[in-house]
Amino acid sequence: MSAVDVLWHLLNLFAPALGLGVLSATGVKWLWRAELRAVPWRRLAIWAVATSAAVTLAGLWVTGQDGRMSTYAAMVLGCAAALWWVGLRRAGRT
Repeated sequence: MSAVDVLWHLLNLFAPALGLGVLSATGVKWLWRAELRAVPWRRLAIWAVATSAAVTLAGLWVTGQDGRMSTYAAMVLGCAAALWWVGLRRAGRT
């Protein structure tokens, strides 16, 4: 396997995590405009993507394959928990 093939495999492994994180951060920022006014979109996106990528790696390690529906479900839950922790939990305190 060449270096280009390895790069494509890694990009394809983390593409769902990147897509979910960016779309989730955008959606949360749009839906809860007033509550998340003080939280930058970039911070939300970084946390959502990082959590989704970590869940993807954990799912690969646990199941032995990537692309399992259980991993995707855990990725959605992890992303939602990260967005709540970074943005909405803080907004609920004030």
